[in-house]
Amino acid sequence: MTAPASESQIHAMRDAARSIFLEALSQASVVKGFERHVQCERGILRVREDLYDLHAYSKVLVISLGKAGHTMAEALAAQVGSLAQGIVATPVLPDAQVHGFRYFRGGHPMPNAESIQAAAAMLRALEAQPASALVIFMLSGGGSSIVEKPIDDEISLDDLIATYRALVHSGAPIAEINAIRKHLSAVKGGRLAQAAFPAQQVSILVSDVPDSTPDALASGPTMPDSTSAEDCHRIVEKYDLLKQFPPSTRELFEPCAIEETPKSDDPVFHKSRWWTVLSNHSAIEAASSAAERAAFVVHVDNSCDDWSYAKAADFLLNRVRELRKQFSPVCLISGGEVTVKVVNGGIGGRNQQFALACAERIADENITVLSAGTDGVDGNSPAAGAIADGTTLARARQAGFDPTTALDKFDAYPLFRSLGDAIEIGPTGNNLRDLRILLAY
Repeated sequence: MTAPASESQIHAMRDAARSIFLEALSQASVVKGFERHVQCERGILRVREDLYDLHAYSKVLVISLGKAGHTMAEALAAQVGSLAQGIVATPVLPDAQVHGFRYFRGGHPMPNAESIQAAAAMLRALEAQPASALVIFMLSGGGSSIVEKPIDDEISLDDLIATYRALVHSGAPIAEINAIRKHLSAVKGGRLAQAAFPAQQVSILVSDVPDSTPDALASGPTMPDSTSAEDCHRIVEKYDLLKQFPPSTRELFEPCAIEETPKSDDPVFHKSRWWTVLSNHSAIEAASSAAERAAFVVHVDNSCDDWSYAKAADFLLNRVRELRKQFSPVCLISGGEVTVKVVNGGIGGRNQQFALACAERIADENITVLSAGTDGVDGNSPAAGAIADGTTLARARQAGFDPTTALDKFDAYPLFRSLGDAIEIGPTGNNLRDLRILLAY
């Protein structure tokens, strides 16, 4: 066991964790991603390795959606000016909208009426594009709920929300949730690309999904779908979802009436390209650099992506304990997301749940844990996440909280807010999944 930390050391570790996270957000921003990968000079637009002569197209239409919908539109407009116009769907309307773009405030994590309106407007605009047009899609996390239209008009908005709620609270990883979303949607799983055919298409991605499954981003509206209707039936059975769905959704499963989504051999993708400009890897790299500058020995371990929060907490804490036997001070960084199966939840999200689970396991240890979402939002709370350390349990009890009860009720936010350890930065206009930063000495 290491010697007890002084109060100044404890504060320094919490400050260091917060600084590393904030620096990662700054360096992995949409603006910096576009500076590196999206440039326009004299009407020639470069997107990673592709070049597009914007003057050669009869029209350039931009469809930007997700939590980074506005920041991506703003970054593109800074490059191309008035050469492109289009539609933006985002959960938070900016103070100043980009000229030439129509805005919709879609819902997240549940769709709202404007989510439906945004989808309808996008489909109308895309279906009007000829082969001589260029459609620039800009996709980011959260797009699954921010832009939505059920594949069956019998599914009302209330039924759609009930379906989403069942999926989000099921404990299933995002790729499985999105497999079902794709097949229930008129815009997901390649169906926006289908609407835009035969126009030239390029998708610019700010990704909040694993690098191996890019079509899970915003439920893949512009990409060939790697999932199938058969997968949907398997996932529904695996998580016992059918009885949780409203009748209008359930009816699509019971007679096996789910329509298949377009696959990689579909002609609608013959004039399509997809490029990632930011991902969770970008945030991990930025956090690692920040930690190294703060004199930590850095290790990265993403093994626990999509694990349950409790299993991930045990794994990462054991990992950092082993590392500090060899290095001091040490920083263990983990990207991706953990899962939480919520039952009658309070206020919080997966990051605060993970941090509180860690707090129970590191009482009186010289370990500091930060877990937060790069979008600035954690579950149904105003926080992005939280910081926990060896003093968290004692301070929480002194403040009148029962940490075990808070954990059992998925009600971590009030506890962390009271301690001053909730990370409240507001929506970032970006979404690159979560970061977990564990510091030890």
